[in-house]
Amino acid sequence: MAKLAFLGLGVMGFPMAGHLIAKGHQVVVYNRNPAKAAAWVAKHGGASAASPRAASEGADFVMACVGNDDDLRAVCLGNDGAFAGMAAGAVFVDHTTVSATVTRELSAIAAGLGLGFVDAPVSGGQAGAENGVLSVMCGGTVADYARAEPVIAAYARICRRLGDSGAGQLAKMMNQIAIAGLVQGLAEALAFGEKAGLDGEAVVEVISQGAAGSWQMLNRHKTMLADKFDHGFAVDWMRKDLKICLETADVIGARLPVTALVDQFYKDVQLMGGARNDTSSLIRRLK
Repeated sequence: MAKLAFLGLGVMGFPMAGHLIAKGHQVVVYNRNPAKAAAWVAKHGGASAASPRAASEGADFVMACVGNDDDLRAVCLGNDGAFAGMAAGAVFVDHTTVSATVTRELSAIAAGLGLGFVDAPVSGGQAGAENGVLSVMCGGTVADYARAEPVIAAYARICRRLGDSGAGQLAKMMNQIAIAGLVQGLAEALAFGEKAGLDGEAVVEVISQGAAGSWQMLNRHKTMLADKFDHGFAVDWMRKDLKICLETADVIGARLPVTALVDQFYKDVQLMGGARNDTSSLIRRLK
């Protein structure tokens, strides 16, 4: 069993860190809001620290799940950052969805300090984190990944190395690109069915068993039909992710016409007051 630090206890990080305790690891947590860290310790045991550096001292692995590029830099760098507390040979595992640019930047800094670095964004949402069945897309050296994979397994249904530093983030971009189109298509289908006077749930029971079936259809159609969106992955976060996708596409010369359109649809949802709604709230625009 390893000595671990976990930085960031949001809707994903809180249960992920809990799974590490359940697997017998020693875990010290850090959260920007100390009250959340105290609540985690009260529920799971382990310990909390007042800074990323303090949490990371003596850790074999430091896991992070924060908000964006700037948040990740903040927990990694500076006198109170995790890198300052990690000993040579320790591995930093980043579960945040960020740009491949910041990933490669921090990976290079880590290498200069004798630290390993694995970018390991996740998919599966809050339910996947709580149930320990996330899909984890990784980038980094073969050696760093091999060391980190048994630890990541505490909350992963599948975990794969997809290339060097940044490959995990690029794979997560592919994930979000695919989801954007799927959710919009599902929203249009359900809104169409409602206008046509059909029973949406009855139709989904049939079409979900065929080529139209998807995770989004199985897990979100009921709440979409009921206009309930106070759960899941927030629109604000999806727009953050799609911004990364679109900026990266410009750099590499990829074309994302549907993704760009759906991003604007999510902007509409934000303007309707749905910034914290689940991403399935795209259907609100159509009703």
